[in-house]
Order: sequence, then structure tokens, then C-alpha cells
Amino acid sequence: MKRLLYIALTVLVASCAGEPQRGPSADTGTIPGDVGEPRNRARLHTELASLYYSRGNLAVALEELRLATEAEPSYALAHSMFGLVYMELRENKLAQESFDRALKLAPDNADISHNYGSFLCQTERETQSIKFFLQAIRNPLYQTPWRSYSAAGVCSMRANKLKDAEEFFQRALKLEPDEPAALVQLAQIRYRQGNFGEARRMVARFNRLYPQNPESLWLALRVERKLGERVAEASFATQLRRNFPDSKEFQALQRGEFD
Repeated sequence: MKRLLYIALTVLVASCAGEPQRGPSADTGTIPGDVGEPRNRARLHTELASLYYSRGNLAVALEELRLATEAEPSYALAHSMFGLVYMELRENKLAQESFDRALKLAPDNADISHNYGSFLCQTERETQSIKFFLQAIRNPLYQTPWRSYSAAGVCSMRANKLKDAEEFFQRALKLEPDEPAALVQLAQIRYRQGNFGEARRMVARFNRLYPQNPESLWLALRVERKLGERVAEASFATQLRRNFPDSKEFQALQRGEFD
């Protein structure tokens, strides 16, 4: 599930628009005031909810978030986390309401902007999503702007804006050379452009650094096929068959549909 792997942003282009920022960050964006006991309880319950969410235990995550908002109704990050959980459950109306509440409480919080951008992209509002990814990036306190650049690139690809996607992925990799989604997706663009050497370099880097997935193996296989490297092509085909026999990529291999 995408919440378990950051590379879900890559396996993606089919799934989501970027891994959500799950826990509280240094830039809380919450309403100013003394950090008292209620706020601490809300923070702790939200962090627990994030942990359960990442493990796929959504029911317990929801309960922790209920406790968080009982302790401090204005804790924006709890409402953003509610949005992520409801998004995972495909309860889009509830997710929208939760993100609206979070953004009202903390309109300048970069993590919340990123998460809402992911929700918009996942619900086929790709153009709108870019605005929120860029809003997150503009926040000088945001700790992982490359993730938002990468997510913006994915959403641009889904909107068939390949030039914009290419620029976003390049910016992501300039900030973080090992950003996984940007490596695979920019490699896809290079493949389409006929730059097979660059595509090979990027997808090979991804496959060295991160767990291989059907998308990365399929791209590597097709690159080697274009380069005439039949031994390498056969090796990737074997890995795809052995590890992902039910994937759409392996089905395409069986049909001989390489492009």
C-alpha cells in the first residue's frame, strides 16, 4: 500500500501524487499560544495515529485522532492526518472536510499543503494540486521541498504536461539526488525522448538504492532492449516474472507490448 512505501509515488504514476507528510514537523503552523498539556496530548496522539497509519491500522489511527482532537480541537496537524486516513479509506467527502479544517487552522503549514495537494491529485484535480505543492515549497521552514517538487512532477505527468513534469523532477533531484520518484519518472521521460543512456543511469540508480518494483524493472528491461543488451534484458524479465507475476508490467511483457 502506498502509505508503506515512499516509492509508491513512483509505482505510482498509477497511484498517488506523492507520499504524504505524516507526522508533525518543526513548522507546526498551528495557532500561536502556549504549548500546554492539551496541545501536548494532541501532538502525541497525532504521532501515534501517524505510526498506526503507516502500518495500515487505520481504525486505531482514527481512534488516536479522535483523542487528539478531543484534547485540542484546533490542532491542525490532527485534522490533516484525518484527511490522510480518510483519503486512504476513499472517504473523499470526509477527507475534504478534514483538509479544509486543517488549512483554515494553519494556512501556511507546508506539510498540510503538501498533503492536500496529494489528495487533489489523487482525486483527479491535478492542476489544482500543483498550487498546493508550490505553496509548500515556498515555505522557508519546509524540510523536504524535493518531495513536493517530485509530487508536482507526477501530477503534471498525469495531466500530460511533460515539460512541466521534467522541470519539477529536475528541481527535486537538484535538491536531493536520490529522490526516488523523481529518479524513475525522469528516467521515463528520458526514455520517451530517446535518451536511453540517461534513462539507464537513472533507473539503475533507483534499483540500487530502493526496493525494485514492477515499474522500475519494466523500464530497465525496455531500456536494455533499446540498447540491444539482450542478456541484461533477459535478466530483468526473469526478475519481473519471479517477483511480480501479477503485475500489469509482466502482462505487457508476455504480450510483447514494449512501448
